[in-house]
Amino acid sequence: MKLKEANILVVDDDPDVLTAVKLLLKTEVREVITERNPENLLHHLSQQKFDVVLLDMNFTSSINTGNEGFFWLNKLKTTHPYLSIIMITAYGGVDLAVRSLKDGAADFIVKPWHNEKLIETLKEALERKEGKGTAEKNSGSKISVIDSELLGTSQAMKDIFSKIEKIAPTDANVLILGENGTGKDLVAKAIHLNSLRKTKAYIKVDIGALTETLFESELFGHKKGAFTDAKTDRTGFFESADNGTLFLDEIGNINLSQQSKLLSVLQNRQVTRLGSTENIPINIRLICATNLPIQELANENRFRKDLIYRINTIEVIIPPLRERQEDIVLLARHFARIYSDKYMKPLVEPDKSALEKLHDYHFPGNVRELQYIIERAVIMCEGEQLKAADLIFSPIESNYANTQTKEELKLSTVERNTILRVIEKHNGNITKAAKELGITRTALYRRLNKYDI
Repeated sequence: MKLKEANILVVDDDPDVLTAVKLLLKTEVREVITERNPENLLHHLSQQKFDVVLLDMNFTSSINTGNEGFFWLNKLKTTHPYLSIIMITAYGGVDLAVRSLKDGAADFIVKPWHNEKLIETLKEALERKEGKGTAEKNSGSKISVIDSELLGTSQAMKDIFSKIEKIAPTDANVLILGENGTGKDLVAKAIHLNSLRKTKAYIKVDIGALTETLFESELFGHKKGAFTDAKTDRTGFFESADNGTLFLDEIGNINLSQQSKLLSVLQNRQVTRLGSTENIPINIRLICATNLPIQELANENRFRKDLIYRINTIEVIIPPLRERQEDIVLLARHFARIYSDKYMKPLVEPDKSALEKLHDYHFPGNVRELQYIIERAVIMCEGEQLKAADLIFSPIESNYANTQTKEELKLSTVERNTILRVIEKHNGNITKAAKELGITRTALYRRLNKYDI
């Protein structure tokens, strides 16, 4: 939506502020309405459709909350969940304004403001409201596919969007690292769709799931009669991705023999089908991903360093959700909209208690776990508000966090729980956690794999 087409409601008890905003916006927007008393907010919204509300953080009103801005923000997000709300705050209230983003505010401005900044903030809020660049505009990126695939307003996600924009048009091989459930496949797809190969094939292969006997056949193809079950010729994934992008997921799980075969193909840029002597040239853009500490594996001689150099021209590290908590609210609302539509329910929105519960959870399963939590909650929810009680976390995690059983006395359980507590204490920083535990990073990674953490 263009700013010229927007209706703006400004709510502030300072008449000078209202006058200044009205003078500034009267030629920039379709209509600007001002209001000194926030208790008239709902009346205005019932009488007219507004695209953005500029809402002051503090009023001298009858709402005795200590911070009226939060009260009215939460009230509006309950009654008008898709309304874009920009908070107005004095310089000393910036911390509160940042907190308001977690409660659903689209943005905030600090008074006294620069007129250009206010207008730009309004434009960005309108673009996000229309779904044109939820993450893109926050990151300054021009990547279009991120609108529907990748979401995030945290600095970590902004950095990823910026990196995708830079590397996508090239043919550089990319290695994506991150825990399970962080969205490595979405990053790979975004790179392809913003590359010069976007109209060509995009082939995704869970390479770690291929057995030793199927590895060559699936990747490189085979000729009829090459082995017992080879009834016809088969084109391998490398050939299928010719002139396009090949995404090899879970590459850290392949053994040294498979690594050697893969390295040979990447070095020679050609494949030979099983049962054939013909070398077939390939032209692919390679993207790989793993949740394993691949450099640590290389140091232990479990992964070839020369293969790492081949697949890792550019490295993209996706942080776990617990390290970008400001994205949780955005993602929760996104999934709530998706599953409300999927299960043909009225729009279900998480209320404040639900958002607080989500914000306090550590999400060992990352974005994928959040998605399943919201889907389950939408299915079971009986109203149009998701409450804290509707959110059921993993029973395994809940049992770990809330109960102590006889099993916890077992040495292995004590070790696992100690590792979890130390890692959580250091916000997922493996180096610091290993140092406190008195073991090497490699030893800690082995224990993480052992206990499936």
